[in-house]
Amino acid sequence: MLSSSLLNGVIKSKRFAQQEQSFTAVSTDTRTIKKDDLFVPLIGERFNGHDYVNVAAKNGSTASLWQEGQPIPSDLPIDFQLYIVKDTLSALQQMAKAYRIEVNPKVIGITGSNGKTTTKDILASILSVSGKTFKTQGNFNNHIGLPLTILAMPSTCQYLILEMGMSGFGEIELLTKLAEPDLAIVTNIGESHMEQLGSRSGIAKAKMEIKEGLRRNGKVFIDSDEPLLESWNSPEIVRVGFQQADLSVDQVVATSDGYQFVMDGEHFKLSMLGKHNVKNAAYCIAVAKKLGMSSEKIKQGLSNLSLTSMRLERVSGSIGELIVNDAYNASPTSMIAAIEAVKMIPNYTKRIIVLGDMFELGSDEKSLHESVAKVIEAPITHVITIGERAKWITDALKKTQMNVTPTLFHGDTKDEAAKWLPTVVDKDTVVLFKASRGMKLEEVIKDYQNIIEGRND
Repeated sequence: MLSSSLLNGVIKSKRFAQQEQSFTAVSTDTRTIKKDDLFVPLIGERFNGHDYVNVAAKNGSTASLWQEGQPIPSDLPIDFQLYIVKDTLSALQQMAKAYRIEVNPKVIGITGSNGKTTTKDILASILSVSGKTFKTQGNFNNHIGLPLTILAMPSTCQYLILEMGMSGFGEIELLTKLAEPDLAIVTNIGESHMEQLGSRSGIAKAKMEIKEGLRRNGKVFIDSDEPLLESWNSPEIVRVGFQQADLSVDQVVATSDGYQFVMDGEHFKLSMLGKHNVKNAAYCIAVAKKLGMSSEKIKQGLSNLSLTSMRLERVSGSIGELIVNDAYNASPTSMIAAIEAVKMIPNYTKRIIVLGDMFELGSDEKSLHESVAKVIEAPITHVITIGERAKWITDALKKTQMNVTPTLFHGDTKDEAAKWLPTVVDKDTVVLFKASRGMKLEEVIKDYQNIIEGRND
């Protein structure tokens, strides 16, 4: 239960709330509000949550924050409580900070251009072996989602894993100062949000803001293989990676369902595609060891992975083909990593990659799309691109002088790709789907599977 005492120092006045009150949860959305939730009406460019307070009351809420100066509806239930604050968003954030202090779990913050969600899932699987663990749900990783995540953790939580996203400078700094992580991970530096941050070095600077909220004696685990992070040297920095690392990863061997590798002299197994996920797992192992977990418990956690969908998700197709659904989002870095992952999967004669547009890459978007072509080689057998930006990948491949050129197909629409796939897929095929979220390539998976199933009826 959450208490109104979390608002001490934030409330300016009250309406029918003289005693301390308790709430089951905090919500900003009347569509999901439940009985006895505290409603937090936020104000945006095109909406004002205060307009929906009566809906919140009707759906079971018993109280609401209320921004000073907003008119109070005359028909609001007489026993509905209001806590008047200067700014409802700021009050939400301060409540979260107070609750984090009250529960006092070990907090691990995770940021990076790619791999945040996968790393969060791996770490949650490991830490849950040791104690009650709560993690960011969905994409609740911004200035609203992160405080809601903190307020949603159970009072018995021992480990709180917070994903931190951003699109500009100062955003990670705000989140880390709210969360005050004991430990933090910066997974990598990619190209996402290049439009807002100008360069990869700008992205690195923005991601490393996570240090600003670190608790005393905290550590930040970063990518030792990223040249842009070489200049970040301070006592709290721990480098993890394949080269020049404080915690080194080597002897990486691909298996039928993932990888075996050695980290700091110890052997581990990971049932996931993608060599980049070996590094993500290594960050999690490093964090777990820093928190005092034994290698045996860490290995137990790695063996029980439950991952968020559409992140190198393995699915069996209608005729026995392997579908690798990595369609949640994409940047050049993550697209290249996914292609490399498919190249390393053994025992398939056909390897088809279906690639769509990548967004928010700024003025260099053409060259960044073209850069993906450099890793498209044998054993890749077929390349399908979808969208006007992704066509730059196909065009770049046509200019290369490869000994064995993969079969190329470009579709302006997803429907064209869905109709072409059944003509080349067989039981000895692995098919990768990768693009930015706006492309919704999972729809191609559904459509081409329907075509195959209809053909086999």
